Amino acid sequence: MDKLLSEIESYWSTRAEGYSEVNHKELNGIQKEAWLKTLKRQFPEKKKEELKILDIGTGPGFFPVILAEAGYKVTAVDYTQEMLDTAKKNAGKLCEKIVFHKMDAQDLKFEDNTFDVVISRNLTWNLKDPKGAYREWHRVLKPGGKLLNFDANWYGYLYDEEKRRSYEEDRKLVENENLDDHYLCTDIDRMEKIALQMPLSAIERPVWDRNILKEMGFESVSIDLNIWERVWSQEEKLNYHSTPMFMICAEKQQEDLEKAKDPLWTEPGTKKSGFLRLAGGEFALPYTVICGSNPGKTVLITASVHAGEYVGIQAAIELADQLKPEKMNGRVILVKTVCRKEFEERSGSICPEDDKNLNRVFPGNPEGTRMDRLAYAVVEKLQSVADYYIDLHSGDSFEELTPYIYYAGKSVQQVREISQKMAQQADVPYMVKSNVGAGGAYNYAASCGIPSVLIERGQMGGWTAEEVKSTGKDVQNILCFLGVYQGLRSYSTYYPMEIENVRYQSATVSGLWYPAKKPGDLVKTGEYLGCTKDYEGKILEKSYSDLNGVILYQIGSLQVIKDGPMITYGSFSREEDSRKEKITAYWTKRSDSFKEQRRAELHSDMADKWMREILKYLPEGKLRILDVGCGAGFFTILLSKLGHEVTGIDLTPDMIRHSRELAEEEKVSCTFKIMDGEKLDFKSGSFDVVISRNLTWTLPDAAGAYREWIRVLRPGGILLNADANYGADNFTDTSGLPADHAHHAVGDAMMQECEEIKRQLPISSYIRPAWDLETLGRLEMEKFSIDLGISSRIYQKKDEFYNPTPMFLVCGEKRS
Repeated sequence: MDKLLSEIESYWSTRAEGYSEVNHKELNGIQKEAWLKTLKRQFPEKKKEELKILDIGTGPGFFPVILAEAGYKVTAVDYTQEMLDTAKKNAGKLCEKIVFHKMDAQDLKFEDNTFDVVISRNLTWNLKDPKGAYREWHRVLKPGGKLLNFDANWYGYLYDEEKRRSYEEDRKLVENENLDDHYLCTDIDRMEKIALQMPLSAIERPVWDRNILKEMGFESVSIDLNIWERVWSQEEKLNYHSTPMFMICAEKQQEDLEKAKDPLWTEPGTKKSGFLRLAGGEFALPYTVICGSNPGKTVLITASVHAGEYVGIQAAIELADQLKPEKMNGRVILVKTVCRKEFEERSGSICPEDDKNLNRVFPGNPEGTRMDRLAYAVVEKLQSVADYYIDLHSGDSFEELTPYIYYAGKSVQQVREISQKMAQQADVPYMVKSNVGAGGAYNYAASCGIPSVLIERGQMGGWTAEEVKSTGKDVQNILCFLGVYQGLRSYSTYYPMEIENVRYQSATVSGLWYPAKKPGDLVKTGEYLGCTKDYEGKILEKSYSDLNGVILYQIGSLQVIKDGPMITYGSFSREEDSRKEKITAYWTKRSDSFKEQRRAELHSDMADKWMREILKYLPEGKLRILDVGCGAGFFTILLSKLGHEVTGIDLTPDMIRHSRELAEEEKVSCTFKIMDGEKLDFKSGSFDVVISRNLTWTLPDAAGAYREWIRVLRPGGILLNADANYGADNFTDTSGLPADHAHHAVGDAMMQECEEIKRQLPISSYIRPAWDLETLGRLEMEKFSIDLGISSRIYQKKDEFYNPTPMFLVCGEKRS
């Protein structure tokens, strides 16, 4: 450590003079005023003479000089004596307002709670222990104090080939413009060797910084990824285009008395509503903050980022009333209308004042137009405190859509994965991975490290009570998944299918739009989607699909505008359904106890009872039978004992292993295979009978499974399915079961896991067996029968095998 510090100190000692020249350019250029304005905007509301400011890694003293000139008193530290000497020289007479110290940024010699502001520029990337440095900076800040850190992913190109190419393009561009190359003017080889030893060179920032700062107790952490556009000169922008500087603004947790003044704070177990004033009072947004009885994370929920989209607004209003503090862990902040003025004036989603769409300008600009300022205020005040973000949208007055949800796909892996899991909780047919990192509110939040989703439900500038209810249910499901709200997720009709390769087709001409499809329709490559005509009916433009997929939304109004949206569609992802993995993992954990239960069941009167029921439906003679979802092989073994040729399949390898073990114990000859019950590896017409017990309720695509089972039946073959309407039950409630029941042995955690999986399966929300009969009736089945009394004959006593949910037995014959 000491050797590396010495090398860093030696390098920067040789850079002191050259670095000072760069600072002189800034002091004599537009950057000076831009930097001062940026700093002052973030300072706590105190008189200049009361503010205590610490500049860490001051270098040649740029920040102390501009702040001292503005009347502030500053303490400046640096590890390199030559830099401090240069800084004092640059400060001249201003030294009377500046205190300089030679000090390690990772080991400050100041008392706790000393400074109101800690600032730093281009330092953290060059620290061996940046986390320790942040811990020190937090320590020396007063409660309510601000940390302002300006940095970049300076040497990411040493680890990333794409960044390397961008870095080399910068070098060529600078050379072509006949500008000084800020990299090549230094001992770049030496600096790169140091950078390779620095942990942050290989880390994607500022997501890492935000996570660390929140972990340390900073109350709010906002990220400005566009700060470089406002404070850099044109020469700097060209030199560092591939490594744009970001600003991190973090506020240390306030004392209780000061915290009570924060509009986003309320007592644990309470909720508070009113108008949240942002940007010095320019914007007053209706909001509710709900603070749980228990500590936890903060979820930000916004509506009316597009003022003409009403489903989200009403959903936010109703959620503010429905969510209960006593069921909450952490905090939920609901902003009911972000574009309040535009909503109240019925201006639509484009602000009349600046002709801008708020959801295209994030992170905004405090010195920009109205929408720029509003976006910046949302980032600074709301996203800064959020751990997760849900943005509520619907179709504008000219948009028709099928319900779907976006999740943030352009961020670090952890944020991307959590965002995807949040999206999976929504009861919508599709989820779309967004590959945009800025512009939209949720995209930008994710690029700063906040897992985020955007829900789309409702269309053509309208709203219905059902759409509002469904959106509220989606939000509560996400909150339950995140552990912020106590309870089980609601049953879903859909599990969203992943959409990728999204095509946003814009009109190349203005005219009258005549779509040939509707949102939710499936399309094939080359299929005609619609056309634009003039007033005489002449076709100006035709739209065709360039992939196989589904239409997500399109213009529903008669007119389209040149370069405006026309139709959007995307292809289905090839990514495997994660529910299968969850289901397999769950039954793997239960396989050992399941084997013991089936062994006991094979040697109980249950075996005889089940055989009596099954034999009522079996044809004469030796049969080829498929037992789908065989578990530990109960039906397979019993039917094999009768001399039939039986194959048992299950998706869980451990279940198949235990099936073979039990079959060997019972000395029967049968076949077991690991196989997905929804995708059978058998030829059509392979079996005389397909049988299953307690399987269909666990399947993501039960209708698809039925199609497969019927496919492998011979004409005239028999399908037998014994199942129950388990979706109507709560598996976590075991109070009515006997003491020796298997579910008690499984444990509460396993039953909770089973319940959570079940609620993500559409079949759990169906009314059964009515759904089964309707589904089978649409397929190649005839001569149905349904037995609703089988439970009363099988489960005559409450013992270890007892099933409290009434079972049914569906029997169907395949059409000959």
